[in-house]
Amino acid sequence: MDKKERSKKAAAVSAVVRSAPKPTHSGLMSTGVSCAVLPDGRRVVSMQGNNGLAETFGVSVGSKMPKWVPRGDAGQLPYVLQATELQPYITDELREAIAEPIVFKNTSGVGSAYGLDATLLPELCEVWLAAERDGALRQRHHLTTARKAEALYKALARVGAVALVDEATGYQKERERDELAKLLEQFIAKEMRPWVKTYPPEFFEELCRLRDVPFKANMRRPQYFGHLVNNITYDRMAPDLRAILKEERTKANKQGAKMHQFLSEGVGNEMLQKRFSGITTLMKACDSYDEFLTLLEKVHPVLKVPEAEDHDNAE
Repeated sequence: MDKKERSKKAAAVSAVVRSAPKPTHSGLMSTGVSCAVLPDGRRVVSMQGNNGLAETFGVSVGSKMPKWVPRGDAGQLPYVLQATELQPYITDELREAIAEPIVFKNTSGVGSAYGLDATLLPELCEVWLAAERDGALRQRHHLTTARKAEALYKALARVGAVALVDEATGYQKERERDELAKLLEQFIAKEMRPWVKTYPPEFFEELCRLRDVPFKANMRRPQYFGHLVNNITYDRMAPDLRAILKEERTKANKQGAKMHQFLSEGVGNEMLQKRFSGITTLMKACDSYDEFLTLLEKVHPVLKVPEAEDHDNAE
């Protein structure tokens, strides 16, 4: 890269930093990671610097390590995922999601922080846990980091990434009462979408294996599979989503209509497809359906509508 290109790149980074939003709330998670809530509602965790995830995980940041910066090189990764041993465990979807840091101003008003959407933390932790499980981590400091990733993963499993950030920053006390309604609105289509093949065959192949049901292409699946699929997917995407999709299907009064046809093309259907990919990976790692459900509950717990009297402080 010549001098002109370096100057152009530096100017692009400076522009991003200058326009970075200032968090409305900030704090430290119970695990010591710095986190914040941005004006648009995104929950983010700081990835580097004091109390960043790299420091919390004990990942040493050397001067020769590739930078993770705005408008950076294609395929760049945050420091916590740069170890060679981790690369086979990073999915293409995760690589794409973390390719660009979220830049926001430090609450002190001095400098900026590079962060990551907090909802990606479980997947990030899973990379370390999978590598450790397969015996790919041999260096002592990598094993130490894996244990710290497991501690964070367990904390996330208890309350979820968003709730953990809200608790740490105090944002949970100020959440709007209609936040859930706004969330659900993003998932529901304005009108029924045309039917397209939605469920990947590999998903059902793994589900059949875990339920000891012989799998055949184009097979007629057991009727109870519908309940299982609803629990595995819709019940874990948003509170009350399954009930609302059923209601929309009833209102449409179209014979043969499927619930997934009432998911919005963007947020709803896109999340469903991503879930299928991640859930199928979880299935492959399990030897029984009970083992799969236990793991699924940690990663994507069933989301319930909070009680009315506790709504302001709901997780």
